[in-house]
Amino acid sequence: MRFILTALLWLLATAALAVALPGAWAQKNLVDVDGYAAFTEQAAGDEALQRAVAGELTTQLVRLGYTGDQDLLRDVASVYTAGADFPGQFAEANRFAHRWLFSDTIAAGEDPQGRWVVDLAPMLQDSSFSATLERFDISVPSTLPVPLTQNAPDSVRPGQLRAVATWGPWVSVGATILAGVLALLTLASARSRGKALAALGVSGLLIGAAGWAGLEVGQRYLDDALANTSNDVRQIADALIRHAADSMHQWLNIALAAGIGLVALGVLVAVLGGLRQRTVREPG
Repeated sequence: MRFILTALLWLLATAALAVALPGAWAQKNLVDVDGYAAFTEQAAGDEALQRAVAGELTTQLVRLGYTGDQDLLRDVASVYTAGADFPGQFAEANRFAHRWLFSDTIAAGEDPQGRWVVDLAPMLQDSSFSATLERFDISVPSTLPVPLTQNAPDSVRPGQLRAVATWGPWVSVGATILAGVLALLTLASARSRGKALAALGVSGLLIGAAGWAGLEVGQRYLDDALANTSNDVRQIADALIRHAADSMHQWLNIALAAGIGLVALGVLVAVLGGLRQRTVREPG
């Protein structure tokens, strides 16, 4: 009976950890608007992303009426995206996209067709472009929403994830606390603390390995979702996805390392416990 209880608690702890780890990562980097802005600001250091944003800025300026040398304009945009101001402004542009998806508040300048958009106006208003724009008599509007996808699926609509923004923090914190409590209960109910520690280590290994596999599968769905994006927007999205995958891989690697550590500790505790019991049985 005790073994069954311990096994059940271990299964529940593993399930809670499977929710807590990706949930905590998503809450920190995607759901929380400040966390997402920080995430995109770090991603802005990617040279491929910088080139793609420079290309998209050039495209938008041509649509606004620029008739000069596009190669020269792209060079100006490239200097801007490689500069110190770009990461922060890129993060602000992504706040716009985040609000579109996670909030039901419709802001001025949002796309009337309900497409997922990012506002590029703050970038175009940067001093790096002012001389070029003035020379060609181009005025940048206060907002310039650029659609991330022309045919957004029904699952990606304005405010679609506002419930996630509301309940995400509770789920993340609750799952983390529950995983910790269940792990402690598993240790308390087990006959062998060493075996219980090793079992919890196996949980970490399972979650880490499953997470790596899940990211590979999820990449295919993201590729389908981005199939209708323009070339530059697709490259921007690809860079953000790579950055997200790298970040999640770090978290999964920590889970794997913790799992290996717990397994090793569990084996050590079990061996020491066995030696102690043998010593007690065979005094002097």
